[in-house]
Amino acid sequence: MDFRWGRSRGEEGIAVVINFLLANARLVLGVGGAAVLGIATLAVKRLIERAGRAADDEKVEQKMSESWEELSLVSASPKSIRKGLEGVVMKHVAKATKPQKADLCQPQQQKSSLDEKPVKASESQRPKSLQLSLTLQDRLHQYYSIRAAITPEVVHRAESLALDICIEVQGFLHTTNPDMPLGEMSLGGSLLDDLQVVRADHACLLVPLQLEPSLWRLIPGEETLLTHPLHWMVRRVNLEYFPRGRSYWDRFLVGGYLSCRALVNMLSKAVMETMNWPSLSYTLDCLVRPVLGGDELKLEIRPERGDPLFISIVPVLREADVVLTAQVELTRPWDSAWHLSLYPWETQRLVQLDSADQGVRRVVLKTLKAVCRRCPSLRPLAAVPLVNLILHLSDKDLDWSEGCLSGRFQQCVWELIGYLEEGVLPSYFKSGVNLLNGMTDEEVDEMGFMLYCAVSEPDILLI
Repeated sequence: MDFRWGRSRGEEGIAVVINFLLANARLVLGVGGAAVLGIATLAVKRLIERAGRAADDEKVEQKMSESWEELSLVSASPKSIRKGLEGVVMKHVAKATKPQKADLCQPQQQKSSLDEKPVKASESQRPKSLQLSLTLQDRLHQYYSIRAAITPEVVHRAESLALDICIEVQGFLHTTNPDMPLGEMSLGGSLLDDLQVVRADHACLLVPLQLEPSLWRLIPGEETLLTHPLHWMVRRVNLEYFPRGRSYWDRFLVGGYLSCRALVNMLSKAVMETMNWPSLSYTLDCLVRPVLGGDELKLEIRPERGDPLFISIVPVLREADVVLTAQVELTRPWDSAWHLSLYPWETQRLVQLDSADQGVRRVVLKTLKAVCRRCPSLRPLAAVPLVNLILHLSDKDLDWSEGCLSGRFQQCVWELIGYLEEGVLPSYFKSGVNLLNGMTDEEVDEMGFMLYCAVSEPDILLI
């Protein structure tokens, strides 16, 4: 059996028992049972530490602030242990706490009277104590402003750089492929919608394709053989009246459908492998180079100051409110499938809801995105599940005003735990799509354990 001990803090007996139990119990009791046990044992441990160190006021007030490495070590416990561990856990905890009862009941008047003056004299010099006295509402505001939000100057600099790249790529394509029917290129994504957090490091360059309405038809995913709501197809129609070759895009037909992969391969050769990137880098006074080796069309820009910026070149098809994107990495292994982007609908819905009641849904979303990005255990949770989580929660009769920020944040944690236990988080606009698909059992286990611990100690998410 692999024993993994936490950081030594001078305790004997109870500390060893607690560290061992926390590292192994969740494998027998499950995510929920282990988390509840972990919270209880941590409470007992802090109670004992408080009794033995009452003279040091700072240590009495100090809350749990274990690093992510320790939490990941706890969650990476061995997978084999006896079935009777639950009973052993409770016996050892009860046995280890009995010798401490006398200490817990002894008065500390004499010692506290000696330390009273130094403690009072140092109260004004304890930023940690002041920080711990903040409410969860204050801590969320602090975390959002310091950890999550990006300053307008940084956002503007990234947008300006991305726009320069957009103009250069559009001009190059119009020069080298004048007969290619393309619309006006534009930027898109969370950077433009004020939903990006931590760093302004990615944006999308949207390349709109202009199809003849009489020659092409967009087929919903439910009506295709793929039967996937997000995997649409583009069919060539009226071939008897308008034979193949009448449309520029006929050269990318595969089996009567516009091939997403064939189009992406063409753009890869026309842009990624052909543009003079050293010359462009000199013109823009920054390093610009393609990111090779994958299905995604991506550029890397490294300015002289600031973080690197990655720009994804995404061909798009628009018809009414439907937006299809050519993203092979999302539709593989089907080369002719196009991805239905729900991002415009989700973003528009968030804006509408916040505008209607002056809510803080976008603030909660950006806070959750920053938490998941900074916490290794929660990194598998991308932006899409989080925004759909908030949209589902918004259907309930809840108050999303500024004063209820902490309540809505904690409720999001609870709701997310429920979805992880069920293994299903349906898309808000396409209920047949499970947004938790693709996550391994180990990832779900890690996320569930972390979120359960955050129920009693929300501050562990705001480090």
